[in-house]
Amino acid sequence: MKSSSVEQARKYVSALELPARKKGWESFESVDYALDAGKNQAMVVGSDIMSFVQGVTTEQREDIVNSSLIAQLAAKKRVSDPSQIYDWYNVYFEVLSQIGWVIQDQGFSTYSETSAGFDAHEAILKVATALLGPGATALTMVMTTLEALKTMSSDSPWMTIFNRESQSANTARFQVTLAEQVKDNQFLVSLMAFGLEANKTLTQVLFFKLTSSEASLKHYSGKVTIDAHILSTIRRDIKDKIAAFSREYVKQLPI
Repeated sequence: MKSSSVEQARKYVSALELPARKKGWESFESVDYALDAGKNQAMVVGSDIMSFVQGVTTEQREDIVNSSLIAQLAAKKRVSDPSQIYDWYNVYFEVLSQIGWVIQDQGFSTYSETSAGFDAHEAILKVATALLGPGATALTMVMTTLEALKTMSSDSPWMTIFNRESQSANTARFQVTLAEQVKDNQFLVSLMAFGLEANKTLTQVLFFKLTSSEASLKHYSGKVTIDAHILSTIRRDIKDKIAAFSREYVKQLPI
């Protein structure tokens, strides 16, 4: 990555507009996420359910968390209407692409289910199986994370953040991100994004059963190339930009 490209990314981050902090949200220093490269870990990052397989470094984990958060915040600022799901995703993907994420294709496909109904958590697992492969360690991690969420009450701190950021009346959007270590000390990020539009009010969106006549679910899934150099170089810029938000948007899951 040329120094000019790094500087361009730094200027982009500096110019990003984020939402106003809500009353009571102090200007905190960046939160310590207690990340550990020696463990499988999972986080709720706004509307993103994020998992890390053992071996992904603490710095890489932090970069992925902070990248997702700054992209979500910028999209929330620029697209204030929660029903405009795919306008929101356009901004979300734009921000990621400007800070070192290379996303080959951002097209959404309609999720189709032959049975009478579906719920989002089953759809996630089917999309994840197609992307990651059956039996993969990464897929097991996604399953474990979803099961942990399923056991939680709607007023738990994890579900409070996720529900607040993912759903509004009869629409919802959420992401599932997984990072794993691969050969040559590199790491691979798999990204799944979902948009749900229903003709009824949504509650507990991850585990809410719907029929095809009641709702339409679209999804994007793909492997993402990360430019580790640019992310590590602008790490402090991103961290400082989101410092006032991370405490209210990021919680580590007990898995």
